[in-house]
Amino acid sequence: MADQIPLYPVRSAAAAAANRKRAAYYSAAGPRPGADRHSRYQLEDESAHLDEMPLMMSEEGFENEESDYHTLPRARIMQRKRGLEWFVCDGWKFLCTSCCGWLINICRRKKELKARTVWLGCPEKCEEKHPRNSIKNQKYNVFTFIPGVLYEQFKFFLNLYFLVISCSQFVPALKIGYLYTYWAPLGFVLAVTMTREAIDEFRRFQRDKEVNSQLYSKLTVRGKVPVKSSDIQVGDLIIVEKNQRIPSDMVFLRTSEKAGSCFIRTDQLDGETDWKLKVAVSCTQRLPALGDLFSISAYVYAQKPQMDIHSFEGTFTREDTDPPIHESLSIENTLWASTIVASGTVIGVVIYTGKETRSVMNTSDPKNKVGLLDLELNRLTKALFLALVALSIVMVTLQGYVGPWYRNLFRFLLLFSYIIPISLRVNLDMGKAVYGWMMMKDENIPGTVVRTSTIPEELGRLVYLLTDKTGTLTKNEMIFKRLHLGTVSYGADMMDEIQSHVRDSCSQMQSQAGGNNTGSTPLRKAQSSAPKVRKSVSSRIHEAVKAIVLCHNVTPVYESRAGVTGETEFAEADQDFSDENRTYQASSPDEVALVQWTESVGLTLVSRDLTSMQLKTPSGQVLSFCILQLFPFTSESKRMGVIVRDESTAEITFYMKGADVAMSIVQYNDWLEEECGNMAREGLRTLVVAKKALTEEQYQDFESRYTQAKLSMHDRSLKVAAVIESLEREMELLCLTGVEDQLQTDVRPTLEMLRNAGIKIWMLTGDKLETATCIAKSSHLVSRTQDIHIFRQVTSRGEAHLELNAFRRKHDCALVISGDSLEVCLKYYEHEFVELACQCPAVVCCRCSPTQKARIVTLLQQHTGRRTCAVGDGGNDVSMIQAADCGIGIEGKEGKQASLAADFSITQFRHIGRLLMVHGRNSYKRSAALGQFVMHRGLIISTMQAVFSSVFYFASVPLYQGFLMVGYATIYTMFPVFSLVLDQDVKPEMAMLYPELYKDLTKGRSLSFKTFLIWVLISIYQGGILMYGALVLFESEFVHVVAISFTALILTELLMVALTVRTWHWLMVVAEFLSLGCYVSSLAFLNEYFGIGRVSFGAFLDVAFITTVTFLWKVSAITVVSCLPLYVLKYLRRKLSPPSYCKLAS
Repeated sequence: MADQIPLYPVRSAAAAAANRKRAAYYSAAGPRPGADRHSRYQLEDESAHLDEMPLMMSEEGFENEESDYHTLPRARIMQRKRGLEWFVCDGWKFLCTSCCGWLINICRRKKELKARTVWLGCPEKCEEKHPRNSIKNQKYNVFTFIPGVLYEQFKFFLNLYFLVISCSQFVPALKIGYLYTYWAPLGFVLAVTMTREAIDEFRRFQRDKEVNSQLYSKLTVRGKVPVKSSDIQVGDLIIVEKNQRIPSDMVFLRTSEKAGSCFIRTDQLDGETDWKLKVAVSCTQRLPALGDLFSISAYVYAQKPQMDIHSFEGTFTREDTDPPIHESLSIENTLWASTIVASGTVIGVVIYTGKETRSVMNTSDPKNKVGLLDLELNRLTKALFLALVALSIVMVTLQGYVGPWYRNLFRFLLLFSYIIPISLRVNLDMGKAVYGWMMMKDENIPGTVVRTSTIPEELGRLVYLLTDKTGTLTKNEMIFKRLHLGTVSYGADMMDEIQSHVRDSCSQMQSQAGGNNTGSTPLRKAQSSAPKVRKSVSSRIHEAVKAIVLCHNVTPVYESRAGVTGETEFAEADQDFSDENRTYQASSPDEVALVQWTESVGLTLVSRDLTSMQLKTPSGQVLSFCILQLFPFTSESKRMGVIVRDESTAEITFYMKGADVAMSIVQYNDWLEEECGNMAREGLRTLVVAKKALTEEQYQDFESRYTQAKLSMHDRSLKVAAVIESLEREMELLCLTGVEDQLQTDVRPTLEMLRNAGIKIWMLTGDKLETATCIAKSSHLVSRTQDIHIFRQVTSRGEAHLELNAFRRKHDCALVISGDSLEVCLKYYEHEFVELACQCPAVVCCRCSPTQKARIVTLLQQHTGRRTCAVGDGGNDVSMIQAADCGIGIEGKEGKQASLAADFSITQFRHIGRLLMVHGRNSYKRSAALGQFVMHRGLIISTMQAVFSSVFYFASVPLYQGFLMVGYATIYTMFPVFSLVLDQDVKPEMAMLYPELYKDLTKGRSLSFKTFLIWVLISIYQGGILMYGALVLFESEFVHVVAISFTALILTELLMVALTVRTWHWLMVVAEFLSLGCYVSSLAFLNEYFGIGRVSFGAFLDVAFITTVTFLWKVSAITVVSCLPLYVLKYLRRKLSPPSYCKLAS
């Protein structure tokens, strides 16, 4: 019978409504260019014409009919740009990846997931093998650790290059120095990386081991047996105590709570901090004792494992009764792994384990994020490599290709290998660690945590900021603000009036009930005749408040009576209900706000279980209601309902509340739509409340159809929706409620600062269009002067085509679009839509699913090539945060899931301003300066080597030996160069006061091919001066040329650091003098290194010569000639063309 329930009411009604809307839209559009074509688009299947008729790319195109056909969408042209260019650029990568993917799929073909039958307590009856219930978060195992880490390191061009260079030193013919000069820096980088990875891996292993070895009680025929979490199998009966983690996905069979239900905390699964109510299977809950689970023959039929944590379809069947008992199972009968039992002890049968659990299937491997600065430096490294090869070829050519020239070529490649410095990665990685430490230590943004230390520079390059609304821009703290009854509206300041109306109405009903001792029938007659007379305001308010206090999923929880079970005597109950420690638990803060408000006006929800609810009136009387059916809120229906029976009058009432768009089921009225719009403009979240009285016969008929629909295993949700819809007709409208979600502290100035900094802000929210629009206005995301273009609801290609053309004609206006319309636009006009949206000052996408949020981020990255940042606070924002170039999580009401998945975690939205303007700016500027300086340090010594080799008849002999080369990159220059991470161009206060300074950073001018070329020219000039100066001035002391040039080189580097610094820090001065002291003191020990070619010339350092005045003035002269022109140029540039921050500083 269940399979014969018609499906058409749901679909046909929706389709008819959509067609009516569409017709109204096109007729209302009025005559305008192209109006004669509108009829073509009223049919969805007319897409053939649209292929010939692309979207117009200009206003002129819109005005002119003919040009419509000649304008080609850019997206289609771009697709054709394949062929040789495509193959050279990306084709080979694509082909390699495809082949590798194909091989991997063949090697480990995934097992097909199937629905299953699970017998209670009989794991051996399972037809097929299921995965082990062990959690594994490790990246590597014992065998793959070293190869895996090495691959991650050597996939970077820089490290691979050094590996090849270092390995070449094992070939005697190519050896040009000590092995340690090449292997020591490379070994250091690898050792640091491997140690860090090993520590992280060991921590992951320990966490996994701790979770997998957690002990649980398993119920067997012999009684309770302890079992490890990793040894749990499908079919086992597992007992989970209060505050214990649920080890695998289970169906809830029994609980110690007499009500037959329990609460669980799901913040680790979906990021929501509200407790969820779960219901035990009634057949097993009714069994007298725990051991009886083995005396029955029963099984659970469960759908195949899937990702959706909010739905489940299954059936419970008990075979040993006549007839067999069938019970429908839904999401409320399940206990998912990684959730925590918040009340009572639960017993469940395991249905999914290990990789098939919902929590593991929803865990995506976060991508390794690489910063834009790292990619730019990688490109520069490749340019340096080409320069290195060119220089080596020039040297060999000038040598005249004598002897084994290819060997000489390789030796030159090795000699000049310092052009690409290995210390670049070491310095940058250490710099990133310092920036992260500075962010966490900043007193102005307390509680900030840096979770990804590799991308702090990204904070200084952002162009798009995508933010969630609830909990991110708003506090997720709901306050009841407005009650509207159609003829009268009550604001926050008129609540005492409502309170007196409720008190009067309750006492009146009490006296009616008191005077009516003959039974409930006369009262029911009086009630049923009431609608004919116009109701008084008091009774209407009382009806509305009663509906609000009955239609919800809120449960009162009493902290003080921890030891008392759910069922209490009435006298006891009364004293418990007056307890001060009552708190409300619900799956949404809106629900709690409504119930707290009814308590404040006199009607209090005092207790609730699965089958009943008790309310307390202002006079202290307790009203009992029996819950017959509960229809929870879903994102599709956008409403929730409950059917209750009043135990004093036996009346059955169906209450329903939901979003205004979903509540078109109420009787005709002339005020609802207008008032919903008014409240939305005030920034309130609206809910429409309605009711319908049912007779016993109507209810019995509904119940039988509903039960049948719930047992169906095919199209269950559609059949259930169809049955409920048959009940939702001609409902009496009771009231409209308005709840305010307060804005976070300083949201407005922060958004304004970000806008002034040139950052475009997109708000992506799951909330409805009206609320999203009003929050966008109240938070000043959209400024007062800007227009808002609300993108009409579109369902077909033709509608999207017209709506996009209408939007194209608007200038400088914010866009508001719903998730459904967005999906249609992206399906047909992805490129055009993104191009138009990117021109808007602000974009609001409402009714967005988590996957849509992530997709929007990816689209912006692909179409604009700009850096994106995603900000969120809940589990639904995790995918967006992980997809963005830089993810910021806020620790909020919805739990810690977003903040744990993010690259940076903050406590308040307003901290973003300082994080970007100050720390983002400094990180990028410092890393750019540090990277280029380290390259300069390598280039200058390579230039000196080139000059030296050309003077000595292009001989491939090293200028500086062994320790000098290692010392040059470490103790002699490391501290001053690394002290650049303390440099800052403007003070933090100035950066916050003038956010416009941030715009310059997004252009990437601090590190570009232009700045890089300037540094190359500086290096060539200085290297040439130092080497030629040493050779010209010291002809008589020629054997000391190494000592002279090296001393001048160290002094030049120290002076160049001083030239680069913009704001001095005392540690910089210490670093300069410390390095100079290290060099001077080491002269005494390193005399053997200061001869030219050591063996060839046999010259040693002459201490007496170094201390002469001649040596000192000549070294000083060379150093001055190499540095003075640069100081003069810097001074002139600051005077004639100062950068923007200098103007502010002065």
